[in-house]
Amino acid sequence: MQVHPSSIIDKKTELGQNVKIGPFCVIGPNVVLGDNVELKSHIVITGHTKIGSGTVIYPFASIGFNSQDDRAPTDEVTRTIIGQNNIIREYVTIQPGTTTAKRDNLVTIVGDNNLLMLGTHIAHDCVVGNNIVFANNATLAGHVTVGDFAQIGGLAAVHQYVRIGAYSIIGGVSAVVRDVVPFGMVAGDRANLEGFNIIGMKRQGFDQEDINTVKQIIEKLFKNDDGVMSDRIKNLAHEFKDSKVATMILDFVQKESSRAFCEPKR
Repeated sequence: MQVHPSSIIDKKTELGQNVKIGPFCVIGPNVVLGDNVELKSHIVITGHTKIGSGTVIYPFASIGFNSQDDRAPTDEVTRTIIGQNNIIREYVTIQPGTTTAKRDNLVTIVGDNNLLMLGTHIAHDCVVGNNIVFANNATLAGHVTVGDFAQIGGLAAVHQYVRIGAYSIIGGVSAVVRDVVPFGMVAGDRANLEGFNIIGMKRQGFDQEDINTVKQIIEKLFKNDDGVMSDRIKNLAHEFKDSKVATMILDFVQKESSRAFCEPKR
């Protein structure tokens, strides 16, 4: 373990093996750092925060401070849980859950193998999956969920309670106020569905059949005005009953949500 003498580490902080803490860091008493975590310098971590092994954090990141929820805090414990092998770049802010959460666990969760570029903000009660890229200054409001392998463009802002589906992509400088289906590609002020993430699918090894299936489902769900949405879902579920990518999309659109879906601009 390497700890620079200028850093302030509470005696109750739990440090794993081979942790490296650079200069001018401040770590609170309820923080747990896993094995091989590296803090570059000038980082503050507080609250009931757990950071998984192999995660690297760059200068001026702030993790675990009270959320920016304007309701009065209580004495109830809220948590921030960050997984393994994340890269958290400069000026990133990640805030814990709140007692106003619909869920019972009062926690903000970030999974494994994510890249959070400079200025990324993850607000209270968000649930972020694995292998996600947040470009510079991408921001999530409270209670947002982000599926695995999603990509969020620079300066994009996601409204509270929005769901971002797995393998989707959000264009830079987009305002996302509605749910984004898995594999969807959205962009623009009050982002609209522009198509599907074909490049991302190819990079992640999806075959041509899966790519064609996603294309057909998104077109039939959102570009076909025949009948009601529930009927289109039912018909697609029967037509593509053996397709995993189809199931991902159709399960997503059938789950309860307080938001509508990003659809093509009419």
